[in-house]
Amino acid sequence: MTNNPDQTNPVSVSPTADEAAVPAEAPVAPEAPEAAPTGRDEVLDAGTFDRIIEPRSEHRLPLGDGTWHQVSPKYIVVQFIANGVVLALVVAAVLVLTLVLHQWWAWIPGGVLGLVALVTLVVLPRQARSIGYQLRADDLVFRRGILWQRMVAVPYGRMQLVDITHGPLDRGFGIAQLKLVTAAAATGVTIPGLTQEAAERLRDTLIDVAETRRTGL
Repeated sequence: MTNNPDQTNPVSVSPTADEAAVPAEAPVAPEAPEAAPTGRDEVLDAGTFDRIIEPRSEHRLPLGDGTWHQVSPKYIVVQFIANGVVLALVVAAVLVLTLVLHQWWAWIPGGVLGLVALVTLVVLPRQARSIGYQLRADDLVFRRGILWQRMVAVPYGRMQLVDITHGPLDRGFGIAQLKLVTAAAATGVTIPGLTQEAAERLRDTLIDVAETRRTGL
């Protein structure tokens, strides 16, 4: 059998001494990631103190950490009971007016009120989860609402009164609402659905911060 002239046998070539002496390139180390911004402005913070001195208290909550705090799930239960009672009263009133007194016009306002109460019960869980507040360095930010959202910032120095209130249902489920009264009525805030412990701790924190800002409550 004759060899094909077009076919060549593979020949292994060993590296020469000069090539073997050349070291392999070392792997390039990845560049270190850039440091995350600290949020401080070089111009505004040049030559200033590094932090604000605040009163020491074991009941003090951390300020300016960017954390949104929400209400207790028991708030949904209380609102379900309250709105359910209103719906039951509306149905009872309509039945008495129509079946006993034969006032058939009562179906119109009764139907409207009943529909509003049913819609309120449906959107109540989502609405409760939209309520939150955040403690920043100089103010408290409160937000609520789904379609119509409200977000208000209450400066600590503008607070005139911090009030804790709770009705019979609230006391039964161990929750309360915290009301912040300011010089301007439009900036007043009521935070509902707080546990009793959270409401008292938040009240103590706001009082301490107001004293730091030289504001009396």
